[in-house]
Amino acid sequence: MDIKTLKTFQMIVNYGSFMRAAEELNYAQSTVTMQIQKLESDMGIQLIERGKKIKLTEAGRMFYEQSLHIVKDMEQLQENMDNLQRGTAGDLRIGVTEPTASYRLPEILKRFLTHYPNIRVSVEFGNTPTLSERVLKGDIDLALCSAPDLGTELYFEPLFREKFVVLMPENHPLVEKEKIGPEDLQGQRLLITSATCPYRRKLEMVMKEYGITILNTMEIGSMTALKFYVESDLGIALVPQILVSSVPIGTAVRELSDSLIDMTFGLLCKATDYPLKLAGSRLYSVLKQELGGLPGSIKLE
Repeated sequence: MDIKTLKTFQMIVNYGSFMRAAEELNYAQSTVTMQIQKLESDMGIQLIERGKKIKLTEAGRMFYEQSLHIVKDMEQLQENMDNLQRGTAGDLRIGVTEPTASYRLPEILKRFLTHYPNIRVSVEFGNTPTLSERVLKGDIDLALCSAPDLGTELYFEPLFREKFVVLMPENHPLVEKEKIGPEDLQGQRLLITSATCPYRRKLEMVMKEYGITILNTMEIGSMTALKFYVESDLGIALVPQILVSSVPIGTAVRELSDSLIDMTFGLLCKATDYPLKLAGSRLYSVLKQELGGLPGSIKLE
């Protein structure tokens, strides 16, 4: 029993005639007759009483009613498989670091899902080391993050450099300077993210290169929360420029000298999965197109 046979049976019932069903389906009448004979043989019961006017048996009536749902479900299944193959349907799991997770991705996903309403996307927040591990394990399909450590089985495509600035209370002594260098940070309470954050690791590496090994720091677990702690006069912070597109009340923003800790940001997936297929390839293309050169970033040439 296949969907073609079910449709033939339904067509016979709808038109009340083997001949009309054959005409509508562009089959020879003998083909239609053979299909129904095989169907009845497979089911082990008579479905149609032949005569001048065909009539359904009790089994035929039950079979007809239930076959309607079966054909509808099978057609929907086929459509879903076709959409999946075309990349216009499917489930995608992505991981994202801040600030892109909160400040860039929502509008991009809004436009993407408007064009592809049958694609379902789940978003997981995390830092680059965590997201890299989850990509390797297959827990997420791709990630938007900074460059992973070398030597991993990952494919990373750089998109832009995240530009950082210094955020400080408006009455802070460093407000008088136009640009802030590493030496200016010494002796200041510096609000920093967790030890696993790539931005913090780069900051510590840069400071070490300048011979600054002792810093007065206060650890804040969320990069997007840093500005609120600066606003409360707890210290100064190096933050992505996009976080302060609207400068918080009572604070001031100053540029960093020499692109001190600008971070390369891009798309990450398993090396064996690249290039991504199906729905993943569509999202990958959209993210690649939309994330290059957004406000608060430096486009990579």
